[in-house]
Amino acid sequence: MITWERLRVFAAVARLGSVGEAAAVLHITGPAVSQHLRKLEKEVQCRLVERDGRGIRLTSAGHILATSAQTMVTTLDDAERDLANLHGLVAGPLRIGGVASALRALVPPVLSSLITRHPRLEPSLRDGEAVDMIPMLQARQLDAVVTESWTHRPAHMPPGIRITRLIYEDAQLAVPAGHPLADREFVALSDLHGEYWTSCPEGSDAHEALLQLLRAHETEAEVRYCVSDYSTQLHLVAAGLAVTLVPRMVRESSPPGVCFVPCRPTVTRSVVVATAADAETPSVRAFMAEMIRIAYRSEPSCLTPHAPRKSASDERALAAEAGPATDAPPDPPAGTVHPPLGTDPAPAPSPED
Repeated sequence: MITWERLRVFAAVARLGSVGEAAAVLHITGPAVSQHLRKLEKEVQCRLVERDGRGIRLTSAGHILATSAQTMVTTLDDAERDLANLHGLVAGPLRIGGVASALRALVPPVLSSLITRHPRLEPSLRDGEAVDMIPMLQARQLDAVVTESWTHRPAHMPPGIRITRLIYEDAQLAVPAGHPLADREFVALSDLHGEYWTSCPEGSDAHEALLQLLRAHETEAEVRYCVSDYSTQLHLVAAGLAVTLVPRMVRESSPPGVCFVPCRPTVTRSVVVATAADAETPSVRAFMAEMIRIAYRSEPSCLTPHAPRKSASDERALAAEAGPATDAPPDPPAGTVHPPLGTDPAPAPSPED
């Protein structure tokens, strides 16, 4: 007899393409995942997965069952959230996605605090690019996406998705020690002809922002190394292979041999959270309230909240908002961008921006 737990495990493996990643998301061991798969294959009397390098791939039968399994997982998760919402509970699955550099500074302390306050909450986390994760948010496969928005390439969301800006930071040019630009007080973007670049993968917000920024200053970026991890980019810079543009928070993990030079004009990145306008559960509201609280308390030398720093009484009020009966701050209409916290609303960017 096929059990619900085995279908949930199989759906996670099918979605992630890895036993290890599925185990991490489900908070069980890799051998336990493999055991569930073997038992499920025995129950359905056919092979569902095959080895594919370090990961797995679905067989024809696996693809058929994966579609039904994912539908069942989504249906049950929705039912759990609806019941929790009915009683105002912060409980059940909370699925967070985002770009790694935006997740690093804020999300770990947020989830730690939420789990302590709400033991019945079941958060999961995965990193990737916004171009892949926003469709998952629309399909209700994720509850929130922590991503980025650049000053010269603002984030534009599809209808039904709203974003909340949390913090902003300047981005700087990273060059190898000994590079002709390393000792500059600042570097003009128009002076970057002929450099080899490392950047996030093609199609990512950071990659497209870099290309658009340099083209606006009549410079073409020759991107030779596309890697999603800023730390790897900085190691490529330290090796003298390329230059790159990185947000300030990334500097803390920089290897020796890298110099950072401010850009003129200044380049700024915002960290934002995208949520579905019609799917705000108590768990999502608690997550947003805690993200705002942590953003206000962030180290000013690294991150700057989108609002003046708050007094102790204001911070206590924000902490209270993350409790079981909290509501997030009011939101503008779906598809618009929230203004910086504590400021007057600004017009939403036009589609031509």
